[in-house]
Amino acid sequence: MLRRSRAADSSPPTRADEIAERGRATSATRFGASRFERLWRRCVASPPSPDGAEVYVQLTRLLSAPYRRYHTLAHIDDCLRRLDKVAALLKDPDAVELGLWFHDAVYQMDSGSNEQESAKLFEKLAKGADPLLRRRVRGLIMATRHFGGERDHDRRYIVDIDLAGFGASWDDFMRNGVLLREESPTKTDAQYHSGQVSFLRRLQRRRHFFATEYFRDRYEARARANLRRLIDDLVSRGYAPSTR
Repeated sequence: MLRRSRAADSSPPTRADEIAERGRATSATRFGASRFERLWRRCVASPPSPDGAEVYVQLTRLLSAPYRRYHTLAHIDDCLRRLDKVAALLKDPDAVELGLWFHDAVYQMDSGSNEQESAKLFEKLAKGADPLLRRRVRGLIMATRHFGGERDHDRRYIVDIDLAGFGASWDDFMRNGVLLREESPTKTDAQYHSGQVSFLRRLQRRRHFFATEYFRDRYEARARANLRRLIDDLVSRGYAPSTR
């Protein structure tokens, strides 16, 4: 979602740079150790699993890695705020919350196995949980690959929670795009945007952008508008062929 290359350090600051900087200044997380530890105690026996405080430290270390810009604790915070608004609509809100905490635990740009490795990490740490819960959370984490076609009720919600940023205001949408671009500093704009457009057009071809009525009612129109505007911009800059 970025308009200029991160490598263009000699250029004057752009609107996108200002948006990103403002986002960093306001991205402190609301939710922290106490919330996670309560969730872990409800769902996971310790021992045989490590206690919630230990797991939280491991998660925060992973999510705070210096190469991360978007897939951070701030993103988890955004997801949890959305979760709290729909918790009453979920069949197993605790499982969804565990899925959100872990869905980006392992993240390397362009890796096709991030979600699988994140699910493996959860299963390793949550041996004290009921096997049914472990399988449920694994499925929720894997749903955030965003391949579409999820039929499970709670998986549709976790997908929409993760993608809800597409329905943000244009400025917030662009801020997220700047942060995502910064996670691929070694790529040229052409390399980055070619993969980006492929993903965006796959989302655009969906009958519905969001899988649940709750998110469609609130964010579908704006998400569609943001997608069109961004793709048109990338086409105009020569990063993608027009389909018109």
